[in-house]
Amino acid sequence: MVGDQKQKERSSSVQWYCGARCFQKPSSPERQDVILSDSKRHPPGQKKPGGWKAMPYILGNETFERLATIGLLANFMVYLLKEYHMNQTSAANILNIWGGVTNFAPLLGAFISDTYTGRFKTITFASIAAILGMLTVTLTAWLPQLHPPKCDVAKPPFGQCKSANSMQLGVLVMGLGLLSIGTGGIRPCSIPFGVDQFDATTDEGVKGINSFFNWYYTTFTVVILITQTVLVYIQDSVSWVIGFGIPTVLMIGAIILFLLGKKLYVLVEPEGSIFSGIGQVLVAAYKKRRLTLPQGQMDSHGIFYDPPSKLFVLSKLPLTHQFRFLNKAAMIVDNNELKPDGTPVNQWRLCSIQQVEEVKCLIKIIPIWAAGIISFTSMSQQGTFTVSQAMKMNRHLGPKFQIPPGTVGVISMITIGLWLPFYDTVLVPALRKITKHEGGITLLQRIGIGMIFSILSMIVAGLVERGRRASAHLHPMSQVSVFWLAPQLILMGFCEAFNIIGQIEFFNKQFPDHMKSIANSLLFCSFGFASYLSSLLITIVHGVTARHGHPNWLTNDIDAGRLDYFYFLIAGLGGLNIVYFLYCARRYRYKTGIQTLEDQNDLELVDPTKQ
Repeated sequence: MVGDQKQKERSSSVQWYCGARCFQKPSSPERQDVILSDSKRHPPGQKKPGGWKAMPYILGNETFERLATIGLLANFMVYLLKEYHMNQTSAANILNIWGGVTNFAPLLGAFISDTYTGRFKTITFASIAAILGMLTVTLTAWLPQLHPPKCDVAKPPFGQCKSANSMQLGVLVMGLGLLSIGTGGIRPCSIPFGVDQFDATTDEGVKGINSFFNWYYTTFTVVILITQTVLVYIQDSVSWVIGFGIPTVLMIGAIILFLLGKKLYVLVEPEGSIFSGIGQVLVAAYKKRRLTLPQGQMDSHGIFYDPPSKLFVLSKLPLTHQFRFLNKAAMIVDNNELKPDGTPVNQWRLCSIQQVEEVKCLIKIIPIWAAGIISFTSMSQQGTFTVSQAMKMNRHLGPKFQIPPGTVGVISMITIGLWLPFYDTVLVPALRKITKHEGGITLLQRIGIGMIFSILSMIVAGLVERGRRASAHLHPMSQVSVFWLAPQLILMGFCEAFNIIGQIEFFNKQFPDHMKSIANSLLFCSFGFASYLSSLLITIVHGVTARHGHPNWLTNDIDAGRLDYFYFLIAGLGGLNIVYFLYCARRYRYKTGIQTLEDQNDLELVDPTKQ
């Protein structure tokens, strides 16, 4: 059993990457050592999990939904530049602002799902919003009244094409807004809803969950390859209407398939949001701010409220000295604060030790989380200025076929797909022999390595752009190969493999089980802030660098601009950020805790080095 447990605790990098890029990984499924009675596992009136009978509907819906949303937006930068005649600064800002809204929306979606509607209803209503959003965007390409007149923006004189009017931009923004609503409901609920269909308290259920992740990652990889190649080619070379229409039809098929499986689904009732628990701790600590904490044993019985653990296995945390002012929220002033059954009379005045320590986990992780924002800013350039570079380069494969500019990002995906199996099967075991650490290196080391790769990627991107620009000036009739972009995209692939996976694994292992929804949401908030930071940098650079008759660094004609300087600027910010990260990482204390089992008296100490 011990050997099996250790094996189950070794979550592969492939699964962590799936959790990061496939939107959200659910609460830890490792709680398999406690076999509960059937009455506890399935309360009266609750349907037993449908397991793999429900998976064709759920995985089919997931596959079609991702094909739809990713396929619609994989080439959107090119659409804004060519069809809406935007300059690249405005197009990049629209994508960054929309990306920020989309990455913050899952927080609201998770709150609504956990507190009011449940996952099934949230996914259903969000899918309808997504369909409406995709129909709207498709109409902008189909109806002449919803986009500017045709014009070749790549030919001089630049900037002479008629731009979109207010009505046309309004319809486009409305479509993107509906897509954000859809994403906000689908992302935080899709994977947890799939896991709900398995019984995580049995070996069969745990195996089903692991297989679900494998299939989820497999379908996700296929979706990325299809959208980055086939759909982008159709949009770029055949028709934007067809290229947008195919994902829209697939999304309609996705929700139909999802609803057909309703009779097989286990529908978990909403249990309330974790955000109220955080607020209760802060309010209770403030109300008791004038109390004096006891000196000596921190876990003295009778002083702090420490009720028994709830059902299943809970990562129960001991009272710590960090952020001691929050400990006052768990202090029992008098017996009138407790009901006869031992529960608090007012949860906004008395909280448990577990609640207090969960809030502490959130507070101490925030500095580490903030350090990831700038490294994600470099990643956001792949969908904007990297595409602009590709449009100015030789993309021919043979005499007839031309690579769509939005497809070049697949190089990062190929890098990740090749690296992760090698990392898990070869590098980690070798490093484990040297470092004696279960993961080969610590989670914070892994995140730091990813940040270094993001800096190197921006430096290489600047050097490549400098060479491409010089070649364009010396040989105007000859373009350099698009594969010059491969080095920066390969380095960015390594950045994602280390940084994204490291962060999602760090958040999931350092947060208590009860706060896993917040742990997963933090990654999307990082992407959201990174999008806004990127938009802010673009706006500042665009306004400050245009002087003395010279165009700004990010002018629409990148041959006349200095995009390389912009890449070097992001690399410089990344250098300052890595110093801040090292400062925070050296002072971070990994979570320690005690695992308690219901109806058992044995306590198992959790070694933080094995987390």
